[in-house]
Amino acid sequence: MEIVFAALGGFVLDLLLGDPAWMPHPVVAMGRCITSLERRLRAAFPKTPRGERTAGRVLAAALPLGTLALSLGLLRLCRLIHPALAFALEILWCWQSLAARDLAEESEHVRRRLTEGTLEEARLAVGRIVGRDTAALSPQGVTRAAVETVAENFADGVAAPMVYMLLGGAPLALCCKAVNTMDSMVGYKNNQYLHFGRAAAKLDDAVNFLPARLAALLLVLSAGLTGENLPGAWRMWRRDRRRHASPNSAQTESAMAGALGIQLGGPASYFGQIHHKPTIGDPLREAEPGDIRRASRMLYAASVLCLALLCGLRVFIIKGVSL
Repeated sequence: MEIVFAALGGFVLDLLLGDPAWMPHPVVAMGRCITSLERRLRAAFPKTPRGERTAGRVLAAALPLGTLALSLGLLRLCRLIHPALAFALEILWCWQSLAARDLAEESEHVRRRLTEGTLEEARLAVGRIVGRDTAALSPQGVTRAAVETVAENFADGVAAPMVYMLLGGAPLALCCKAVNTMDSMVGYKNNQYLHFGRAAAKLDDAVNFLPARLAALLLVLSAGLTGENLPGAWRMWRRDRRRHASPNSAQTESAMAGALGIQLGGPASYFGQIHHKPTIGDPLREAEPGDIRRASRMLYAASVLCLALLCGLRVFIIKGVSL
């Protein structure tokens, strides 16, 4: 039950406080490790496609396994000092593994810039939370990018850490964050990372495969809870959930598009190159800034559903095993 209480505590802290800028965060340390390891591995292996793929596999194994070993070791050390210290550290890491409030706040900042600021300010704001080029986005393009990010990052930043948190506690959730962070930094299909980042991208696809599908179904349910179009979310998820090069991204994006009645996806620019991605959902109307707030409401509702479901399952399994 300790893991359940730690997960609940971490979730409440995330909702109340988000990620305070003054507090050291594991993802920052992971990012620095990735940068350092990339530099060293590129120097150690031949500068050929095969050499880069091998170096990328080393990175993809070293960071998650190192994160898992270090976090387990620190928890064990704290437990030797006092069980309460270990429990406090577990709650802290559960909190830092989740990103619901930060995601909602960043997307809300984009909405405010669209409604109260300038288009240039909105482009800069959405550029903080998306990987695509934003300098030429229209107001509708900025809105769609923000909504897509809320949908996709609900799976990566909330549902997936929760799944692994309730499976193996904070260390496994941090391991999941390490995989997500690697993918966000090196998992690109450009000249620099096409080979080096391949292993990290494939590992991220595998780690998030089941959580992404769970997240999509929870978004469908949250559409009904928040007054959005639940039948539309279900219909678009069934139709468009595979319309993406990634096996996971369209899962949540399709549910979100159907719930809001807008079209997501389509061509996007990354590092100056246009990528012709398929569209997701039907353009029943133009995307508008209010859709960002609607997406955030669905994010919060789905997050609560996710926590309740996973905690309930863990308690049920524990009780069943003990009988």
